[in-house]
Amino acid sequence: MRLPLNTLPAFRVVAELQNLRAAADRLHLTHSAVSQQIKGLEEQLGFALFDRSGRGIVLNAAGAALLCSVQSAMALLDEGVMAAAAAASGSAQRLRVSVLPSFAQRWLLPRMARWHKRHPELSLEIETSQNVVDLLRDGFHAALRFGRGPWPGVASEPLFDLPLPLIVLASPETAAALPDNTPETLARQPLLGEREMWQHWFNGAGLSVPVTPVATFNDAGMMLQAAEQGLGITLGRELLAADAINAGRLVQVSPVTVHYEQAQTYHLVYRPSLRDWEPLVALKQWLRDELERCGNGLESSAEHGTAPPKQV
Repeated sequence: MRLPLNTLPAFRVVAELQNLRAAADRLHLTHSAVSQQIKGLEEQLGFALFDRSGRGIVLNAAGAALLCSVQSAMALLDEGVMAAAAAASGSAQRLRVSVLPSFAQRWLLPRMARWHKRHPELSLEIETSQNVVDLLRDGFHAALRFGRGPWPGVASEPLFDLPLPLIVLASPETAAALPDNTPETLARQPLLGEREMWQHWFNGAGLSVPVTPVATFNDAGMMLQAAEQGLGITLGRELLAADAINAGRLVQVSPVTVHYEQAQTYHLVYRPSLRDWEPLVALKQWLRDELERCGNGLESSAEHGTAPPKQV
């Protein structure tokens, strides 16, 4: 079967708008020309892509299946054109990524200088959002998400083999003022974060107490910053706190760690059609290298600290 490629742009617009006249306006063609292109595509394929009712059209199951592939293929072609234009002009290729605000603030941005040093030819555009974006619709090549996965319509790769544990953190001044680090003592301190997370930690530490945090946050980065300012003790994921721990702005108060959300970790998700796209491959490798570097730094700090954490 020879697919008439010249009709695919018209098919995509008609399928997305499901309105021939609106599609014709967007394509700067006549209504008749667009209608003929869709008819020719269906004749070539041998089956209908739209259900017609009166003057209206509705994408059917066959059309929806084709649209998914056409969107991915044309997005990949668009990336190829942009890459070619960048190569011709000597400018950087663009890699657009959606990232959780806490991950961007506490981990990614402090490492951006090393990204640009390794890949000066790749422009990394970061947009933060706590919402799950539609990569194709919103124009993103990839996203960093926290959860279990998989997510429909995208490929995903976990950045860690295991879920990230929660550890108890405080500023050095707050930690130094504690008489000890037993769960009973910590339960009497100003607690930052969600009640359920703290309840889970105290249960894991073998203590059943009512928990009433003094402040909660919708962003983990803000919560860690509050702990750095001495507003109380908090539960945080070691990855997001890594730089603050290595720099001495935060210390781990208790050796007890817990896993609050079973099997959840950070994933890199991306359009399946971009799996072997060189900029994305470069991003994946850089992320893994930086995560390994971060882990080595935490291990080095632990060698000069207390005993290894007890996980429950």
